[in-house]
Amino acid sequence: MAQCYAIIPAAGSGSRLGAVVPKQYLRVMGRPLIWYALNVLCRHPQIVRVWVVLSPGDEFWSEWQTLWQALGDRLKILHCGGASRAESVRNALAAVSETLLPDDWALVHDAARPCLSSAMLDRLLATLARDAVGGLLAAPLADTLKRGDGASGEAHVRETLPRAGLWQAQTPQMFRYGVLRAALTAHSEVTDEAGAMEAAGFAPRLVESDMSNLKVTYPADLALAEWILRGREHGSKA
Repeated sequence: MAQCYAIIPAAGSGSRLGAVVPKQYLRVMGRPLIWYALNVLCRHPQIVRVWVVLSPGDEFWSEWQTLWQALGDRLKILHCGGASRAESVRNALAAVSETLLPDDWALVHDAARPCLSSAMLDRLLATLARDAVGGLLAAPLADTLKRGDGASGEAHVRETLPRAGLWQAQTPQMFRYGVLRAALTAHSEVTDEAGAMEAAGFAPRLVESDMSNLKVTYPADLALAEWILRGREHGSKA
């Protein structure tokens, strides 16, 4: 039976957030942002190992050793992060090549997407369990989309795009190790794993999620993520 391994690329600086500390280490309710996703992944019984991909010069991870140790032995570190997400994931897949078989699952999740729930992860794993290729969490678009004709703050509407059939890609994105590694090697210009798989001729499966699984990119996103996490924490204690 194929096993599932998680990879969390965490070598970015998060420059759009405007913080001195990389966004994956920003404090949310007393813990670094990345901890919340790691906590869900490390506790899931179907995930054999969770690799965090750090930049070779990372100076922040060691500040939280007590938290990382509490997550258990499945959490491991790879110091092979690259200049882009695709490069970090590609480097990680190469580094663990002696561990994974071609049909094993490589599950990639954003370090700055802290609101992944156990229910979302369960749905992804169950939906893709017998899939030959893999897929990703995604949310159907609810808003009307407008294409602008200029830079932010100066743009005017050029056209309205029909939203029927459009989805917002999220993570985790989970694919068979062998085909994902080949796809990322051949298509290094992509922004996510699903894009590499599409470029390689595959059709990744869409597994429905919702907008609570947001990615923290701007300061307002950080406040919203904390609100979602506090709500879940309060609900679990009710």
